[in-house]
Amino acid sequence: MPQSGTADAPTDSPTYREYILGVRITERTTADGDTRYRFEAPDHEGVEFTDPKMATLYADVYFDVNGFQEAGTGERGVPPTVIQAGRDTLVAYFLTQAGVDVHWAASFYGEKPEKIERYISRVRKRAKKIREGAKEQGHA
Repeated sequence: MPQSGTADAPTDSPTYREYILGVRITERTTADGDTRYRFEAPDHEGVEFTDPKMATLYADVYFDVNGFQEAGTGERGVPPTVIQAGRDTLVAYFLTQAGVDVHWAASFYGEKPEKIERYISRVRKRAKKIREGAKEQGHA
């Protein structure tokens, strides 16, 4: 799933999805023929995914908390701004991590998978509203 770092990060990859404020997801094919989706944002080390849905969910979490820096969290855990944002945001962030899926999150939180899906939906809706509001204010 996600792989942090900028080594081997091509800067000329085609854009899979373009967001406001210099945030984007690029798409590239590896030498093995696999497709990777890389989340990129200013002042963020970048992170790569094998699943485009997880890359866009990561972007939604990023906008939901007004950005975060993940560098070093491998040793520390979850970025503090994600933890402070609430359960739905934290669940969405966990889902972007390797080995975590809806069923794992449901089990971890003692919830049904349907509730986890509702958490994800809330984060995506908030992120969309944040981006729309920023565009209305002239941030592109």
